[in-house]
Amino acid sequence: MTDEKAKSLGIELHAPVRKRPAYVPASFGGRCKIFPAPVGGKEPLLLNPQKKWVLDPAIKKGCEKSRQVGWTWSEGYSIARDLSVQGARYDHWVSSRDEIQARLFLDDVKGFASILNVAAQDLGERVIDPEGNTAHVLGFDSGRRVHSMSSNPDSQAGKRGGRTLDEAALHKDFRKLWAIAFPGITWGGGIRFFSTHRGSAHYFNTLVTEIRHKGNPKGISLHRVTLQDALDAGLLYKLQKKLPPEDERQQMDEAEYFNWVRSGCADEETFLQEYMCVPSDDNSAFLSYELIDGIKYKGGEKWERTLAELAASPNPLFLGGDIGRVKDLTCFWLNELAGGVHLTRRLVRLQNTPFEEQERQLYQMLALPNLRRACIDNTGIGRQLVERAQKRFGKYKVEAVTFTGAVKEELAYPARAAAEDRGARIPDDDKLTAAFRAIRKETTAAGNIRFVAESNDAGHADEFWAWALALHAAKAARVSFVPKAFSRQTGRVAASRIREVNA
Repeated sequence: MTDEKAKSLGIELHAPVRKRPAYVPASFGGRCKIFPAPVGGKEPLLLNPQKKWVLDPAIKKGCEKSRQVGWTWSEGYSIARDLSVQGARYDHWVSSRDEIQARLFLDDVKGFASILNVAAQDLGERVIDPEGNTAHVLGFDSGRRVHSMSSNPDSQAGKRGGRTLDEAALHKDFRKLWAIAFPGITWGGGIRFFSTHRGSAHYFNTLVTEIRHKGNPKGISLHRVTLQDALDAGLLYKLQKKLPPEDERQQMDEAEYFNWVRSGCADEETFLQEYMCVPSDDNSAFLSYELIDGIKYKGGEKWERTLAELAASPNPLFLGGDIGRVKDLTCFWLNELAGGVHLTRRLVRLQNTPFEEQERQLYQMLALPNLRRACIDNTGIGRQLVERAQKRFGKYKVEAVTFTGAVKEELAYPARAAAEDRGARIPDDDKLTAAFRAIRKETTAAGNIRFVAESNDAGHADEFWAWALALHAAKAARVSFVPKAFSRQTGRVAASRIREVNA
């Protein structure tokens, strides 16, 4: 399908622009633009950055991009355009972050096949190799097929044809994925990858750095699209065409929308990485994105449990609580220990919430029959909550933890070890990721280690400390000692008098 055919169907490839002026802050190269309405009233298909991507003939090309600027969507158009041409030689293999994204990607390709008026048949989910890996398959009249699969790098082995690596930096092992996918284009086809950044240490950023600052040894054509770039090209116009009339963004200009997005991010680091193509510095963060992503539940996986479901579980439960009131959050984190893995089952975030309501939610979890231990922040305003909980549920079940430098160190390192060992699972949540990334390890002038986190509107890394306290609760509950159970011969604790609380 040629671009001429697309135009004959009323599809324009030029970027729409707006009537009202937009100002973007000077720190991001701010300037004012006047955007006239689209010529002839035609709804354009692609913005200029998308068009440049689609028409770039490079065999190897990549893009560092902002979130939600329609890049996966435009790649769907590119694939439909390439495979629908009679005489197309190569199948195309798409690797997405997870099964849901693989299905959605194929839906985009199908949509474009319909727009371009070319025949395409959904062949459903098919096994693509002897190992049982599957892909969602769409066949074109040209005889070529697009195979959309999840992130398993091994599923790329032995396949010939073009490659698209969607949201490359969100793959758990992008280096391995690249290593296996690249040889697949030896006999024809190209390899395309694009993503939002995921930390400075990720292999995606390694490739970008090679291209931009180390002579581009792999010969990759690199594109870059920030939120500002997309707004300059007319993204807001496209967005407002899709939003309902009552949506508040209908009344925004580009500057207002830019600031609306920025203020909605968990912190400035998140905004710069997710929307302005500036990778976060993994050297300063206590937890890398790789560690955090490695323990997240899969997209769409149900992790939360009701109180009734938790009460019926045969597994022990452990609770951590970081207490706040106005700016800092109160966070209660409940883990279920199953098969040696600490599974997040409830995460309660409360901001500017009366202590009576905080207490009510805490007691609901403390009353669970299989809750073995809770470690609750006893610093400052948390003392009254802890004291009342201990009076009702007992000092063993509710442990008071006063944050000091030494205590934070004792909590933080085992938490990181749990991530390194894949011994925990946490929700896939952007604000949660930002809270974990906010933890910084610093060394004082006296040589002491301290853990700090910048306080902002999203809290003070409260979720991380609640999680660390829940992990500590499981560790503290592992063995309890009966004080006077000493052997007269050795002076050691008698093994018969040690109670395994987890038993």
